[in-house]
Amino acid sequence: MKLTVNSKETEVKDGCTVAELSTFLALPEKGIAIAVNNRMVPRIDWEKCVLQPNDSLVVIKAACGG
Repeated sequence: MKLTVNSKETEVKDGCTVAELSTFLALPEKGIAIAVNNRMVPRIDWEKCVLQPNDSLVVIKAACGG
């Protein structure tokens, strides 16, 4: 199925969860947040949040500096 991740089309298997997508994209284990269709998904819910075709995701990486 097709998703949009940070404005880029991405193909994943049907029934993919946010946790599986994170692994598929090789995202770091800490320092990121993911929003699905403009709603933040708490990390504790990543395993049970099943993505749907055409979902739009935003991956936000923490940055330090000043």
